[in-house]
Amino acid sequence: MTISGFDGVLAAAQEGSEWAWDILVCDVGPRLVGFFRTRGIADPEALTGDVFVDLAKNLTNFDGDESGFRSWVFVIAYRRMSDEWRRQKRRAPETPSDTTAEPVQVAPSAEDVAMEGLESVEAIRMLEVLTADQRDVISLRVVAGLTLEETAQVVGKPIGSVKSLQRRGLATLRREIVRQGVSR
Repeated sequence: MTISGFDGVLAAAQEGSEWAWDILVCDVGPRLVGFFRTRGIADPEALTGDVFVDLAKNLTNFDGDESGFRSWVFVIAYRRMSDEWRRQKRRAPETPSDTTAEPVQVAPSAEDVAMEGLESVEAIRMLEVLTADQRDVISLRVVAGLTLEETAQVVGKPIGSVKSLQRRGLATLRREIVRQGVSR
């Protein structure tokens, strides 16, 4: 979506247009799901839905450009993710009461197919070698496709710190790939 096109879509969405809301959701939805997956959220689709509820409630209050909108969305997502981690820490792990039930077969969504590479245990495990801040920055920059400025706003750090976290994170990933003998 171009920035000039974004202004019209945003205005229409703020006035309640369903087609405009769909465009906004389709633009950021897959990025949110991918970001939550790389950060180890158990149900990334549900958390993405929670972010969209917040967006719908507050969309009329937003005033800015496309870049500002993406930053705003991921600030909300980042806060929701932190809340989810706190909730997970308070809950004891649940054990299933009936392990004899057959699993339900569901066809993968287009979103799941697109993010297939990120779902692999190896890809997510690879990110575990990073610090939490590095994982946040790499996930926001690579998976969500945010700019340095947008990422800095989401994580609440100066751009220079974001650049440094990205550089160190990528260097750590490179070393880990070489160490494990992973080829291109």
